[in-house]
Amino acid sequence: MSKEFKLSEVATHKDAEKGMYIIVDNGVYDVTGFIDEHPGGSKILKRVLGKDASKQFWKFHNEDVLKKYTERLKVGTIKEEAKL
Repeated sequence: MSKEFKLSEVATHKDAEKGMYIIVDNGVYDVTGFIDEHPGGSKILKRVLGKDASKQFWKFHNEDVLKKYTERLKVGTIKEEAKL
């Protein structure tokens, strides 16, 4: 079962201890075990840890890349929050 995260929860996942999470579209991905394997280098992923990386992701990747890693890395989705 997929977990729903608040944006504020994902923002706390910026190190190996808590897990390194990024958001692509509405999906939350744990890149902790993948960060050193990233073909573009770990530095690129480290800049977007705990944040929405959709814009950066789609600039360099296509849907096939997302499909390839979804099963392995996706840990949940972003929970819709009421806008006040």
